[in-house]
Formats: sequence, C-alpha cells, structure tokens
Amino acid sequence: MYGKWMSLGIVFVAALAGCTHDRPHEYGKQRPPVDQADPRDTGLQSMDVVAASDRMSASLLSRPELNASKMQWQIVIDRVEDMTTDHEFRTNYQIFLERLKDNLSKQGHGRIVLIENREQFNNLRGRELEGVAPGPAPQAAQPDYSLYLKAMDMPGRGTNYFYLQFAMTDLHTRVIVWSDRYEVRAAR
Repeated sequence: MYGKWMSLGIVFVAALAGCTHDRPHEYGKQRPPVDQADPRDTGLQSMDVVAASDRMSASLLSRPELNASKMQWQIVIDRVEDMTTDHEFRTNYQIFLERLKDNLSKQGHGRIVLIENREQFNNLRGRELEGVAPGPAPQAAQPDYSLYLKAMDMPGRGTNYFYLQFAMTDLHTRVIVWSDRYEVRAAR
C-alpha cells in the first residue's frame, strides 16, 4: 500500500516537472491573445483595436436605415484625424479603421460595398496598368458615404483618457448618418 502511494507521488511530481517546460505555455507568453490586455504594456493595446472595431461594425451594421435600404451603401474608408496631444506612444490610429474595414467586408453580406480610397486607387492603378494617365477611371464607382475616425485624448499624470469617434458622412448631403465612440482610460 505504501509503495502504491509512493508511485503515485512520483508520477505526480514527474507530471509537475514536465509541465514547467511546456512549450505551448512559453508560446502563450510570447504571443498573448490580441483581445486581452498585456500588463507589460501601457496606452492603447491590441485589445482596444479589437474591441473598438468589433463594436463599431456591430453598431453600423445594425442601423435601421442600412437594413431597410434596397440599395447597397457604397462606403469609402477615409483617414484618421489625429487630434491627440500626448504623442509619447506614437500610436498609428489607422489600424482601428483597417480592422473595422475588414469587419465590414466580412459581415456586410451584400448590404455595403467598400470603395477604395481615390488616392490609393490611383496609386495602385498607376503601378499596375501601363499607359494609364492619372485621373478618374472610366466608370469608377463613386462612394455615397465616407467613414472616418477622429482620435482625441486627455492625458493625466498616471493615465490617458482616449476618445475615438467614428463617423460616416453622406457625401451628397454632408449629413452625418452614423457616429459612435470608443472610450478608454489607459495607464501611461
């Protein structure tokens, strides 16, 4: 009986020792999940990009006007207006719009059409098509809406409050047809 408990104890200790060199655990430390805060970081994190873009795509795609429309909304993803005052972290806020664009592309299900930004389109076309003069493309799609982001902050001693305002403007009427925000306070 004593030998049986001793054997179980040895197996238990061996199992614990084997777990201390577990490669997946090391990989998890090197590559933490993008939807969780990492205590080693300060300021905005990947978790904020994921949360903001997921929330904004759900908010935009749930608009009654969009869902009742018989026509697809043609949306161009515009740019970020960085109005932040604390440039210590040099955040590239464009990543918020890019992930939102990917979400809309996957979840739009025929309700929206994403139109390439004119400047990016002209750059692509000029690099790939020979003999094409700059300017509007024949029969180029014309967006109805422009989706953009304003990034603002209010730094304090230990934290920074971020206010990210997403908005979509009707390019024909100048009416802001949708606006939503993502707010977070993060350690500096």
